[in-house]
Amino acid sequence: MKYSLRQMQIFDEVARSLSYTRAAETLNLTQPAVFAQVKQLEDQVGTALIERLGRKLYLTEAGAAVQEAATEVLAEIARMEMRLADLGGLARGRLRIAAVSTAEYTVPARIGAFTAAHPGIEVELTVGNRQELLERFARNADDLYILGTPPEGLEAVTEVYAENPLVLVAPPGHALASEPQIAAARVAALPFLMREQGSGTRIATERFFAERGLNVAARMELGSNEAIKQGVMAGLGLAVLSRSTLEMELRHGALLLLDVQGFPLPRHWHVAYPAGKRLSVAAKAFLAALRQPSLVGTGAQRG
Repeated sequence: MKYSLRQMQIFDEVARSLSYTRAAETLNLTQPAVFAQVKQLEDQVGTALIERLGRKLYLTEAGAAVQEAATEVLAEIARMEMRLADLGGLARGRLRIAAVSTAEYTVPARIGAFTAAHPGIEVELTVGNRQELLERFARNADDLYILGTPPEGLEAVTEVYAENPLVLVAPPGHALASEPQIAAARVAALPFLMREQGSGTRIATERFFAERGLNVAARMELGSNEAIKQGVMAGLGLAVLSRSTLEMELRHGALLLLDVQGFPLPRHWHVAYPAGKRLSVAAKAFLAALRQPSLVGTGAQRG
């Protein structure tokens, strides 16, 4: 066969993201290596698969046909790997987990405990923002998805597995630092640092204030929890963050919690997968590990 499986995988990723750079990051390759593989595939096919108009990439008609075939081939390979892994039980196999960026503070520890118990299972963790995870969910790119807010508008099986309270943080020495039970209206009038639109944390924050007839002003929109924490420390504004992201900063006094009425906001971590998906033995075992009695929530719901 003149087309290699690796070429199909690389082209499929480029076709989905329409970016050589993003595809290279996802595949842990260099951008020139990804470009070279696509060019080689085009030479073998005998026609252009991707064209550049201005700064954007577009699939040609031939490119769309190749992507459709590549998707089918890769899906069949994934099904074969799952069947083989099931035959091998937990002695070997692969588990693909995608998690929102806030979960990167807690999920690696859970994966570490899981792989220690099942060393034959290779775990692949992808971290991204909520929108990126929902896109991966829609194309069934992974086995399990870790989110703070269940998928909406997608057929999904969703399960609560742990608490994820949201707290309101300020820099040391803030004027409200020592005040008890601060009214929500007082903090709503102050500048806030927020995650991007669509972030689960931002959705919960805006909903909290909207339910009280308040609008919160986003002074700055930042794409990561670390950037927001640094901004709060620099005095640029307040922020609502997952308590799990703040262990070190609170311990060393770099940030402090404000005692605002209604906080902490009760939220939970969810594990989800597409409805109707046949889970591998490894995915079932990881779900079982998340359901340990000491953890919060075991009831499944349809989302």
